[in-house]
Amino acid sequence: MTTIDKYPIGSFCWLELATTEQGAAKEFYTNLFGWAPSDIPIGPGEVYTMFKLAGRDAGTAAYTLRNEQKGMPPHWSIYIAVENTDAAAKRVSELGGKVCAPPFDVFDVGRMAVVQDPTGATFCLWQAKQQPNAITGVDGTLCWADLSTPDPVQAGKFYSSLFGWKLEKSEHDSSGYLHIKNGEQFIGGVPPTTHRPPGPPHWLPYIQVSNCDAIAAKAKQTGASFHLEPMTMEGVGRFAVIADPQRRGLRDIPVNAKKVALHVFRKGEPSIPKTRRASLGLDGRGRPSPRNPCHSKSEAPRLRTGPRSS
Repeated sequence: MTTIDKYPIGSFCWLELATTEQGAAKEFYTNLFGWAPSDIPIGPGEVYTMFKLAGRDAGTAAYTLRNEQKGMPPHWSIYIAVENTDAAAKRVSELGGKVCAPPFDVFDVGRMAVVQDPTGATFCLWQAKQQPNAITGVDGTLCWADLSTPDPVQAGKFYSSLFGWKLEKSEHDSSGYLHIKNGEQFIGGVPPTTHRPPGPPHWLPYIQVSNCDAIAAKAKQTGASFHLEPMTMEGVGRFAVIADPQRRGLRDIPVNAKKVALHVFRKGEPSIPKTRRASLGLDGRGRPSPRNPCHSKSEAPRLRTGPRSS
């Protein structure tokens, strides 16, 4: 277990779930990962749910989609730590990206913006004003994130210029998968386009677990469905891609866009993965495709509240 009092600049620092049924989502994820929900009032009849592990932030939270967000399916948003949100947002525009929600303060906790890379994948910038009280390296915490994009070259140039990331191929992997390196730490990857399923570009997070099959079975018992049943990546670990039950009730949205999905991942060895071929085509099945909030102008003014200090 590793405690986090400051996230390195350029690292993934928060996951946020926008859902149609916040109560049901809390019950599902609490049962699945052992997260302890903590509700914080954010307005009349609204709460922001932060999930905790061992008394510290699990780096995840949830809120209910508002009326002005109708038509947007449940989805996960990923936050990336920056030194200065305003400067980073300006740089996004200079690099050909789009600022969906201009920088704004989240109480006295931090400052954020919602942006989109030039290929269409949305993420959030986060400038912390208070020290986090987080935990990592244990079951139920973020351990990796993949960027699904139709143009890895353009995306690579953008993120390298914005965050200083290095995108590296492995000599042991001929698939073309790119590993994202922030400083000296591998934090995610970019699969090649060869087997990329239809749908908008997006970030897909991995959650660490000790027993992928057990978690997958529990998820299915509590109403989840699968983009990919549990399978093994040789020398790396075992993983599955699940869609939580809150996809229901969105009849006017294409099936692949209804699903909030996560990788649940059991590490097979402590080293950085050298191949992720299994995550490329997802065995021919559809990768989740949450609608991009940048596609709706009504989303820009408010969107979400961001990480909050405990």
